[in-house]
Amino acid sequence: MIELYETQRAMRNMRKVAMQRGVIAILDVGSSKIACLVLRFDGNERISDTDGVGSLAGQSGFRVIGAATTRSRGVRFGEISSMGETERAIRTAIQAAQKMANIRVDHVIACFSGAGPRSYGLAGKVELEGQTVSEQDVGRVLSACEVPDFGEGREVLHAQPVNFALDHRSGLLDPRGQMGQVLTTDMHMLTVDALAVQNLAYCVKRCDLELAGVASSAYVSGISALVEDEQELGAACIDFGGGSTGISIFMKKHMIAADAVRLGGDHVTGDISMGLQIPMANAERIKTFYGGVVATGMDDREVIDIGGDTGDWEHDRRTVSRAELIGIMRPRVEEILEEVRARLDAAGFDHLPSQQIVLTGGASQIPGLDGLASKILGQQVRLGRPMRVHGLPQAATGPGFASAVGLCLFAAHPQDEWWDFAIPVERYPARSLKRAVKWFRDNW
Repeated sequence: MIELYETQRAMRNMRKVAMQRGVIAILDVGSSKIACLVLRFDGNERISDTDGVGSLAGQSGFRVIGAATTRSRGVRFGEISSMGETERAIRTAIQAAQKMANIRVDHVIACFSGAGPRSYGLAGKVELEGQTVSEQDVGRVLSACEVPDFGEGREVLHAQPVNFALDHRSGLLDPRGQMGQVLTTDMHMLTVDALAVQNLAYCVKRCDLELAGVASSAYVSGISALVEDEQELGAACIDFGGGSTGISIFMKKHMIAADAVRLGGDHVTGDISMGLQIPMANAERIKTFYGGVVATGMDDREVIDIGGDTGDWEHDRRTVSRAELIGIMRPRVEEILEEVRARLDAAGFDHLPSQQIVLTGGASQIPGLDGLASKILGQQVRLGRPMRVHGLPQAATGPGFASAVGLCLFAAHPQDEWWDFAIPVERYPARSLKRAVKWFRDNW
């Protein structure tokens, strides 16, 4: 446990070194594509006075100077399944982005989906030693949080203070310098499968790069796809990837819960491939050009040439109506949405004041998905595109780049985490806690 905080702290320090050098790479390791963006920092990282501990500052101080994507290989369900293939794909993306930026990059910040994320809501309470809250008091109250026994083979990926209360005043962004007697905090902790993180770190090392940070794709997608009001009032970001679908819930500009469903756009492609007996590449093309989830009367008449190169003339000249294609795609998309609904319910999303849901990620571009999602998930559903950042090429502005763009914002202004404070690490009691969100209902 203590080693983990030391590695996280070491990565944070490495990020600071990279920022001083003025250049860092962003790596989004997905199941269907690996995206790399090279950022240049101009050194004037202005953070406005209103930003408290851990809040997300506005975008400033960087521009994208290189971008590249390559087809992902060796990644399944958002986790590395073949080290050699993933290493080659990462090298391809990094080299192409470096070539475009015309600069060598040593440090990368990476994000990944999958790895079975689990959220915990923690609470800590201390009496102040002095009159005002100091940096040490924040460290003390964070270490007073009772850490749940999250099991063998799990690692803490994010541990963020999301609310402070001083005596009877709750909802403080930053208590430092304020007066009071008792300081309490609510913290959101996200744990993931340790092997997934270790494999990613090892893979990056094999590419002769230094890992300066890791983040959950669901979290960074929320940062870029949710507008400020949604992050403040409460919203869920559903990141439809190729191999998995990430879920993150935001409130008061903080992520308060995250989860993932091990299904995504690749599974829809797989269904088309099996249903029509065609190769995956053909199925992907047909899904992209003709796919959908809502059939109308017109779709019976729209005929799609399946094509193929098996050499069997009859087999290669088959056609299918768009209605039949939708009939293959819709059940799988419904299954993914039903699973997302179950995860949102488990996290207590229906207790939040705002029920906004934002769909993003490459697979969110299936026509009609927003309408189907509003039937299954609730009324307020919109499609989200990533926020605009300086220098981002037009090709990288679609929903498939939500996590890569979110990671840029995260790299520029990381949210304060547990390991950013000098914490006395004497005590780590083990007591299981209920899932996240509950304390928001009680305290806010």
